[in-house]
Amino acid sequence: MRVVQIAKPNAPFEIVERPIPAPGPRQVRIKVEACGICHSDAYVATGTFPGVHYPAVPGHEVAGRIDAIGPDVTTWNVGQRVGVGWFGGVCFVCDRCRRGDFITCFNLKVPGIHYDGGYADYMIAPIEALASIPDELEAAAAAPLLCAGITTFNALRNSGARPGDLVAIHGIGGLGHLGVQFAAKMGFHTVAIARGRDKEQLALDLGAHRYIDSQTEDPAQALMALGGAKTILATVTSGKAMTPLIDGLGIDGTLIVVGASPEPIEVNPFHIIGARRGVRGWPSGTSVDSEDTLRFSAMTGVEAMIETYPLARAAEAYERMLSGKARFRVVIVP
Repeated sequence: MRVVQIAKPNAPFEIVERPIPAPGPRQVRIKVEACGICHSDAYVATGTFPGVHYPAVPGHEVAGRIDAIGPDVTTWNVGQRVGVGWFGGVCFVCDRCRRGDFITCFNLKVPGIHYDGGYADYMIAPIEALASIPDELEAAAAAPLLCAGITTFNALRNSGARPGDLVAIHGIGGLGHLGVQFAAKMGFHTVAIARGRDKEQLALDLGAHRYIDSQTEDPAQALMALGGAKTILATVTSGKAMTPLIDGLGIDGTLIVVGASPEPIEVNPFHIIGARRGVRGWPSGTSVDSEDTLRFSAMTGVEAMIETYPLARAAEAYERMLSGKARFRVVIVP
């Protein structure tokens, strides 16, 4: 089989041939039909995530079919459509696992980081990492939902907002364009916030009820004029850009951060005490959350906007993602 590997941190992507692996106990082999390229794949390319094994095969937005099953696999069958996201298996032993906190478990195994991911013709995955893919979703459409999709969907459905509440999506990119769709389909009064008027029509087409151009108006003031946001989902990668949005939260409103940024978010205590405002983060979710995301997307028509590349052009596809020019998710189709 072909895999796209990185021999060591900061080494170039290279296509090599390897023997097709056999699944072990409680594992399956997946014939990869699509693999999304996520910005988190840069952790593998640069070696900045703990536990990356080299040579590494990236990819944690994987959609395909079970090709073979290992011993002790009783709930999954050959030919079944499955996906694998950031949640790639845990130990089920440590305290965090016992509390159900699988995503921050010390022994979380991420495909593409802790074991070979989906930049390949085949991959091996533990059964706890598997999510069933609805027949209505094509593989290339399903792949980005297993990271960007689950992150925005899960954050919004756990935000405390109810249908009719004002919910703002900050940023119309790989995460944000899905966040707008999910928010609108969940019945929220959805406001999209981005820089420039060029994204306005897209945001409205995706389901936003209102668009705020942060270059020409103050987003916080605009949100307060609408009554204040119950939830602001921050998908951008700038703490500096997130900071002023706190003043756009209503009573008991929450800024939920899903865009990873090295910049700090500055919080003025006077701005959060009186209105009981909060700031918190949200990771992706478990394989069960992935299934919920996929089912909801199939049922409501939420779709990732994608660009596809063959496996042989994985390096080019990765650079396309990294440049920020992709609209909006890049997917490898072996």
